[in-house]
Amino acid sequence: MFERERFVADCRAAFAEDPTHKTVREVLARAISDPTAVLKGLGEPQRAEIQKLFHSDALTIINVVWAPGMMVMPHNHRMWAVIGIYTGREDNVFWRRLRRTPTKIEAVGAKALCEMDAEPLGTDIIHSVINPINKLTGAIHIYGGDFFAAERSEWDSMTLLEHRSDGERVRRVFDEANARYEASKHIGAG
Repeated sequence: MFERERFVADCRAAFAEDPTHKTVREVLARAISDPTAVLKGLGEPQRAEIQKLFHSDALTIINVVWAPGMMVMPHNHRMWAVIGIYTGREDNVFWRRLRRTPTKIEAVGAKALCEMDAEPLGTDIIHSVINPINKLTGAIHIYGGDFFAAERSEWDSMTLLEHRSDGERVRRVFDEANARYEASKHIGAG
């Protein structure tokens, strides 16, 4: 059974034992190995959102729900992360800076994360996220730092040029994804 408070306590204890992602990843992998229990503990996703489960200067745990078709532009975190999928799918495209133009990036790989996958991302990783399926995707993201205070970069989807991350822009991405998701439910019902 997934209990939010117990899960947070286990993650905090793992982080205190080993401040890298390794032990925390084990806790997350164990939790999402029973997706039904996580869904009962966190609730069935209803809309795209970021829900804080725990937050400190050293560790952040969030429940991220991606709407169908939702895309998030390339970005970095400047701290390690571990992503665990408990329902749906999250496709990550990985990027690297161009040597000749360091403010610009190029795609170098991709990985589809499915239900029960728990994957680490290093501190220097640049990635974009897509929910390619026609249902909400639920993922627990754990960060080795203060996710909400970190200065991050994101890259324009058209030009692939770097600029400072803007929390308001991210909120709009979620709001627009929710509007599309709600509209699609009405179209499907009609």
